[in-house]
Amino acid sequence: MPDSYRVQVFVDFWNYTLGMRSVAPKFKTDWKALPKILTREAGNLVDSGALAIYQGMNVYGAYNKTTEKSLHRWATNTLDTFPGVNVHFKPRTKKKSYPTCPSCHKATKLCSQCGTDMRGTEEKGIDTRIATDLVSLAWEQAYDVAVLVSSDQDFVPAAEYLQNKGIKVVHAGIANKGMLLKQKCWGAFDLPKFKADFQLK
Repeated sequence: MPDSYRVQVFVDFWNYTLGMRSVAPKFKTDWKALPKILTREAGNLVDSGALAIYQGMNVYGAYNKTTEKSLHRWATNTLDTFPGVNVHFKPRTKKKSYPTCPSCHKATKLCSQCGTDMRGTEEKGIDTRIATDLVSLAWEQAYDVAVLVSSDQDFVPAAEYLQNKGIKVVHAGIANKGMLLKQKCWGAFDLPKFKADFQLK
C-alpha cells in the first residue's frame, strides 16, 4: 500500500449548496476548511494509515448575470484565491424552448400573472466540464483519489470509467440523495456528519 495519496476535490457548487441547505437551512460553508475535511475523510476511508495530501479543489457552478453578480465576484475574487482552489463559473443561458401544457401541448411564452419569460435558465456545460476534468486529470496522473461532491446521476459513467481504470472515486454526499452515484463510487461518506468541521464561524 502507498504511504500517501494525493486527493483532488471536485465540487458541484449548486448541488452541494442546495443539498446542505436541505439539511441545515442557515448553514454557511467555510470554503478554506472544506477541502481539508474532504481530504481527511477520503483518506480515512481509503487507508487511515496513509497520509492524505490535499492536491486541490475545483469548484464548478453557474450564475445569473443579472441577479447574481455578487456571487460571481465572490467566486472569482475570493474563493478562487484560496490555496489549491480553481473556480469554473459560467453564466446561465436561456433555455431554447418554452414549457408546454401537458394537455394541449401549447407553448407558454410568458407568465400569465407577471409577464416573465417562462423559459428560465440552465447550467449548460457544467456537468460536462466536471466529468471531463475528472477523467482528464486522472489521465494526467494528477491525483490518486477523487472526492466528488455532488448527487447528480450524470456523473455515474465517469465514476464507473475511473473505477475500471483503478482510480478511486469517493462520493461526498448527503444521505438519501444520489444513491446510484454513491453505489458506483469506490466509497462514500455522509457530508453533513462533519458539517461542524467546515461551518463558517
